[in-house]
Amino acid sequence: MRRFLLLLLIVPALLPVLARAQGAAEGTIWSCRDKEGRTHVTNLREDTTGKDCRIIRQTRVQVVPAPASNAKPASKPAATAFPREDSQSRASARERQREILERELSQEEKLLAQARNELEEQESVRYGDERNYARVLERLQKYKDAVELHEKNIESLRRELTILYR
Repeated sequence: MRRFLLLLLIVPALLPVLARAQGAAEGTIWSCRDKEGRTHVTNLREDTTGKDCRIIRQTRVQVVPAPASNAKPASKPAATAFPREDSQSRASARERQREILERELSQEEKLLAQARNELEEQESVRYGDERNYARVLERLQKYKDAVELHEKNIESLRRELTILYR
């Protein structure tokens, strides 16, 4: 009976020791303030030296070893399993893409011409409240931005067309 009572007292006391032996670790996180007053957070004890640190969180981390895997790697599917695209369908797709890009390019060129005309009109007009030249530039900026946008779009469309013709 005494042995049984002795075991009941010893086993609970040994459980934390056994748990640590099986891979438990302490995870402590510090919030530190350096001499300049900057705050940083670390989990490395050596980063806390020479700084005003306080513990934010202290937890026990249980490390469990991964089970051994006997699974074989998945085999790659055969390259012939994927559908192949024939050259005729690819050529027709390129032709459709080329037509779309050329249509967008012509629309963008028309929009660029329109934006340039609007900019020229606005440059020739001067309102009475625009005695300061900075106000004139501020008013014209949206027209200049529109011209620049259309120029970049045209450049991008031409680049796409040259890539398509390769």
